[in-house]
Amino acid sequence: MAVVLTPLVGSCVNRLIDIIADKTIMILGARDDLDILHQTIHHIQYYLQDAEQRRMEDLAVNNWHGELRDAIDEADDIFDLIEGRKLLKDIPSSSRNTPACSGISFLSCFTDILKRHDIAAKIRKVNTRIENISKLGQSFLTRSDVAPVGQRAISRSRKSSNLVEPNLVGEEIKHSSRKLVELVLANKENKLYKLAIVGTGGVGKTTLAQKIFNDERIKGNFKKHMWICVSRDYNEVILMKEVLRSIGVRYDTDENEGELSSKLKAAIQEESFFLVLDDVWQTEVWTNLLRIPLDAAATGVVLVTTRDDIVTRVIGVKDVHRVELMPVDVGLELLWKSISTEERDVPHNLHDIGLRIVRKCGGIPLAIKVTASVLATKEKTENEWEKLIDRSAWYVSNVPTELSGALYLSYDDLPQYLKQCFLYCALYPEDQFMLRDDLVRFWVAEGFIEKRKDQLLEDTAEEYYYELIHRNLLQPDTRFYDHRWSKIHDLLRQLAQHLSGREIFFGDLQSLEAKDLSNRRRISAFTDKDSVMLSNVGREHIIRARTLMIRSRETPRIANTIFRRLPSIRVLDLTDSSVESIPDCIGSLIHLRLLDLDGTIITYLPKTIGFLINLQILNLQRCNALHNIPMEITRLCNLRRLGLGGTAIDQVPNGIAKLKFLNDLEGFPIGNGNDNTKTQDGWNLEELALLLQMRQLHMIKLERAAPSSTTTSEILKDKRHLRVLNLECTERTEEYSEEEISNIEMIFARLIPPQNLEDLYITGFFGQRFPAWLGTSHLSSVKQLYLTKCKSCVHLPPMGQLPNLKYLKIVGAAAINKIGPEFLGCRETSPGSLGVVAFPKLEILDIIDMPNWEEWCFVEDRENDATAGIGGEEDGGVDIQNREGVSSFLQLLPHLKELRLLGCPKLRALPWQLGKEATSLKKLKLEGTSCLKVVDGLLFLTETLQIMGCEGLERVLNFPQVRELRAQACPKLERVNGFGNLQHLWLAEDMEQIARRWVPGLQEQHQRLHKEGIDVHTWIY
Repeated sequence: MAVVLTPLVGSCVNRLIDIIADKTIMILGARDDLDILHQTIHHIQYYLQDAEQRRMEDLAVNNWHGELRDAIDEADDIFDLIEGRKLLKDIPSSSRNTPACSGISFLSCFTDILKRHDIAAKIRKVNTRIENISKLGQSFLTRSDVAPVGQRAISRSRKSSNLVEPNLVGEEIKHSSRKLVELVLANKENKLYKLAIVGTGGVGKTTLAQKIFNDERIKGNFKKHMWICVSRDYNEVILMKEVLRSIGVRYDTDENEGELSSKLKAAIQEESFFLVLDDVWQTEVWTNLLRIPLDAAATGVVLVTTRDDIVTRVIGVKDVHRVELMPVDVGLELLWKSISTEERDVPHNLHDIGLRIVRKCGGIPLAIKVTASVLATKEKTENEWEKLIDRSAWYVSNVPTELSGALYLSYDDLPQYLKQCFLYCALYPEDQFMLRDDLVRFWVAEGFIEKRKDQLLEDTAEEYYYELIHRNLLQPDTRFYDHRWSKIHDLLRQLAQHLSGREIFFGDLQSLEAKDLSNRRRISAFTDKDSVMLSNVGREHIIRARTLMIRSRETPRIANTIFRRLPSIRVLDLTDSSVESIPDCIGSLIHLRLLDLDGTIITYLPKTIGFLINLQILNLQRCNALHNIPMEITRLCNLRRLGLGGTAIDQVPNGIAKLKFLNDLEGFPIGNGNDNTKTQDGWNLEELALLLQMRQLHMIKLERAAPSSTTTSEILKDKRHLRVLNLECTERTEEYSEEEISNIEMIFARLIPPQNLEDLYITGFFGQRFPAWLGTSHLSSVKQLYLTKCKSCVHLPPMGQLPNLKYLKIVGAAAINKIGPEFLGCRETSPGSLGVVAFPKLEILDIIDMPNWEEWCFVEDRENDATAGIGGEEDGGVDIQNREGVSSFLQLLPHLKELRLLGCPKLRALPWQLGKEATSLKKLKLEGTSCLKVVDGLLFLTETLQIMGCEGLERVLNFPQVRELRAQACPKLERVNGFGNLQHLWLAEDMEQIARRWVPGLQEQHQRLHKEGIDVHTWIY
């Protein structure tokens, strides 16, 4: 069980073809040897399909597979050396005396590194090795008729594919969650009440616990809420810090278990808490660690999920809820939903096969979902589905029972190019969310991504990510519209770790024997120790790791010796470790593709970083002590990503435009372009013009750009790969001069983005008018738009006609006092606007910290007071019927689901059209809208109305579909009426007295309509 070889060998063949075709490389005199190597590896491809299928059951095949993997890795290292030699020939003679490496020329230093390797001899050696492996394979492997083909196309629409909320089918989970919530609330006054959810892996314990944890009644009845995932090999100090972090308690890095326990005890003293301990394997997490400090609480509830009944008995659980295997009929419902099919549309013959598949999944929801994802890739024919049932992958023996069957099948069915990407997720800790962009960069750096014509590697890798989500192998965080965060189910993570075998290691480096460590290809060192070193590995052992990640809740020190012991390293992730300096010897890591120093305390980068000719990703975000980067960074000819966000960099080298593969720049400091020296205070905008592959761009200090450039308008417009654009000016307290305001307006006016842009962030813009391109066809693909701290603009741009905008957030627009019809981007009374939809796809609208905003209207009402609307004076409002002639010309916000207005103290009214046009509205939150007196008539709001700190609010009327109302700090709220469907009323303690005036009326109405009362709760906040 090892690396997936098919894509690795394919990539090796492609590299060889490029090398052989490059005449400049042939100076090595190894053309014949390279031709032979190409022929041998190409020939091996015909045997890989049989090897991949048999290696799980046949030890000899698996050993052959491992030998070939080692040889291909060796060949790949040699290719790096060959391309390094090519770089020497490409360096212009004028650049060969660049100071570096303690006064020695760059060329001499780099040549010295390469001369350590006799490349021609290495080629001959690996040639012989691979020839022998090929001959051995032919003796027991079956040759395929065709060599492996390239990857099939993936639909980009995967990003928005429908997702089934995990296991939420059938009535059982709804009934169970309701019963358990009621059980918790019935025992909430107890000193310490413990209950447990017990069941086999993948049956839905965590899903049920999440449903309970997120229930509004649970949130409203306990002061402290904690969710802790307890891994099998948990560490007491790390777990205790996780508990403290979840309730907002600070701690020092070097505090021990006893000190942390005392802090928890003090924080919980005389409070109420609700704690979930998810996936408990060892009882000591409660008996020895958490029991004593949590006993200080006034009241508390502990909910444990576990597979083991013994755990519940030792912990002293009072009530146990057992999650049974999913009934066949409910499993069949989940199967159809997971493949986006209605049961009535399924042919009868497939219905019967579906029943057999559900039975094979053994009532495990996770197994049903991943099997459904496999089915979704097949044609809906009896023949295809029967083939799936008959697959040998159901019965593979060399896999633990709980991981076999459907789970292994879901892996086995993956295309070869996705298998290695899935296995890579095993390097992450249990229950930890993974960021899409991080995974994409790791996969690119590891060489997992196939090159496609006219497509960046990162775009292809992102498609892989969404394919894994579509196949239910990654679980997305649905709070983000683009699913940029996801995690892997613990059973699937265990499967990935099992299949990776000795390829990977996850844990403390010090626990590995030297010989064992030297054989690991990918290492994720998750430790609570204050330092990470390789003291247990003697110099006689070669460490062949290609990935090293330091995973820790703390900031461990990294011994400099690590950089000397990793000659084959491709990915080095030292995020948030206490690296104080990077030694010069890092220049010898010529295979390095990714170097992540995010959050470290380095003060400089050595000039030898210029030797890292294969480096593709360099992350320096949050390196607060780093003030400059060396000129040698412009020699990183393969660099694709440079992350500088959150640094204090004020000196950068000239020549960034030479890095032609650069497509991701974060924290790109802008200068005025007047400095002709080798370093400058920032890059000028014109240097971006040559970076044609730009995909994500974050520019800071834009106020320093030279506004008079004649080429500025072309800098962004032709960048057809650009997806994310972040434009940021430096915030300051003093006033801006008229010249500065004019300059920044000119700069932004010329930064016209391409039409393929998807995410746009503008921060700190201090012009008085937004650029004209905002709200025009230039943003036709934008889905997410943030306008933050644009304090001087008196009007918002016309964004209502952006056809794909889903999320709009406006923060700190202090000069705005009115948002009017111009916001819609169309003339509301023009005959030509008949049938126009304003904000056709907008789902979430946030307007926050608007201290001077007074009026919001979608149409001008010339016959009536401009304040009339939802929140205007009840008696002076204009009849909605009289406005129909005006509003019929356009449709407003048809897909708006959430509206949040926070910190808008002068806003007098909401637009009356919200009550008529926003037909999809589910949640409305009003906080700090002190001048609102009446909120009336949002007829389509269905889920939650939350009003907080609305000091002038007097009446809340006519919300016939709202199911939940929350009120806090609204001292004048004397009338609440028209909530015919209200189920839950949450009142903060300061609302209990004034609510007595209208709660009886709500109860009476609800009793009359539904024959039952409203649940009234005290809101603890």
